[in-house]
Amino acid sequence: KGTSPSSDLAIISVKLNELSAATLEAIKVAIMGDSKVLKVGEPTIAIGNALGYGQSVTTGVVSALDRSITVEDVTCKVIQTDAAINPGNSGGALLNIKGEVIGINSSKYADAEVEGIGFAIPISDAQPIIDKLITREAVDPEQQAYLGLYGVDVSEEVSAAYKMPVGVYVTQVVENQAADKYGIKAGDVITKFNGEAVTKMEQLQEQLQLCKAGDKVEVVVQRPENGQYKSTTIKVKLSSINDKTD
Repeated sequence: KGTSPSSDLAIISVKLNELSAATLEAIKVAIMGDSKVLKVGEPTIAIGNALGYGQSVTTGVVSALDRSITVEDVTCKVIQTDAAINPGNSGGALLNIKGEVIGINSSKYADAEVEGIGFAIPISDAQPIIDKLITREAVDPEQQAYLGLYGVDVSEEVSAAYKMPVGVYVTQVVENQAADKYGIKAGDVITKFNGEAVTKMEQLQEQLQLCKAGDKVEVVVQRPENGQYKSTTIKVKLSSINDKTD
C-alpha cells in the first residue's frame, strides 16, 4: 500500500482469499497499546524472526524514552530497550506485559563494548502513519502529479562536509511547472514533502507517485541566507505528469 522511509514503516495488503485456512487459523490480530504512557523500567517483550531461525521471544525493560537515532540518514525518536533485538527482529513487535504492541523493533547498537541497547519505533507515532498508508489509493498514471525539478541527495557525509541540511538539493527547476510557479528555487534543500521527511530524491519521487495533478501540498525547504540555512514552508499546487518534458 505504501512506505514511509522517514519512519521505517511499510504497509503490505494481502487478500484474505489468497490465504490458506491453516494460515487464517494461526494468525491473530495484534492489539495496539499506547506508547505515550510508557515509563522507564516497564517490562518489554520483543518478538520476531531473529537470525532467520524462526519465531523467537526476548524480554527486557524500557531503558529510555525519546531517544534520537539516525539510520541511513533518517533521524527518528525511539524507545530504547534491553530486550535482545537481532537481525530478523526488525519489523517485529515490541510488547508490554499485557501483550499490547507498544513499538515496532527497528535497530540495535552493535559494538564489541556494547550490549543490550535496542530501539523500537513508538506505536503512538507509527499509528497515524500506518492509518494514512492503509487508506491511500494508487493514482492513475494519467493523473499523476509532477513537481518539476531536478535534485541530488544531501547525505549525512555531504551535510557534514559542506554544512548543508540533509535532504534533496535542488539543482534545477523546470520553467512554468509547479516548483517554479510557487517559488522553489535552485539551491534550496527540500527536507519535507506533504508532511513526510525527505532525505533522498527517491523518497521525494515515491511521495509524488501518491499525489494527483492539482493536489495542494506543503514543501519544506531550507534556503541559504547570509551563510546559514533558513526553513521555509511553500504551498504548492502540483502540475501534471503529462506536462513533463525530457
